[in-house]
Amino acid sequence: MSSTTPIPDYTPATGPPPTTAFDIPTTTARIRNSFAANLRPWGSLLSPSALSIPTSLTEASLHLRLNLHHFRLNYALLLLAAVLLSLLGHPLSLFVALLTVLLWLFLYLFRNDDLVVFNYTLDDRVVFVGLIVVTLFALILTGVWVNLGLALLIGGGVIGCHAALRIPEDFDDQESPFGALLGVVDSPRGSYSRV
Repeated sequence: MSSTTPIPDYTPATGPPPTTAFDIPTTTARIRNSFAANLRPWGSLLSPSALSIPTSLTEASLHLRLNLHHFRLNYALLLLAAVLLSLLGHPLSLFVALLTVLLWLFLYLFRNDDLVVFNYTLDDRVVFVGLIVVTLFALILTGVWVNLGLALLIGGGVIGCHAALRIPEDFDDQESPFGALLGVVDSPRGSYSRV
């Protein structure tokens, strides 16, 4: 009786073959790692000592840009919480919104391969446009688009004000956002050097 070992479909140089099925443990680990890498500590976001009124509109726009980039996942979670709070009074709308989110997750975000429907391969752009149409249809069907729009406006306004008022961690107060371009204009001497 001889023992045979199965020959793998791949070599160590090429790696394992790609999986076509939805792999829940791998996707869950990928989401967890992404959250851990992008979620900033809530204490540093909400620290009252980090708030200050900017001295100029340029400084406020720089604060806004830096903070929106640095705390993007925290701000997205706060905006999502505002949207979900606005839907609590409409349980059917909340259910439809959760179904729409699940569609986005499984058909667009967590999918590694092209989507095949009736033996036709759908491009990512087609799936994206289709999901936007389904989302808009769900909003119009449930009639909560006014509540949702108001929640997005209020949440976006609060997030924008916070991002403009919060001093970024790597922000130097003496440094101009335009670097050496305004070094002469901002000079206390006020004079230009000769060329």
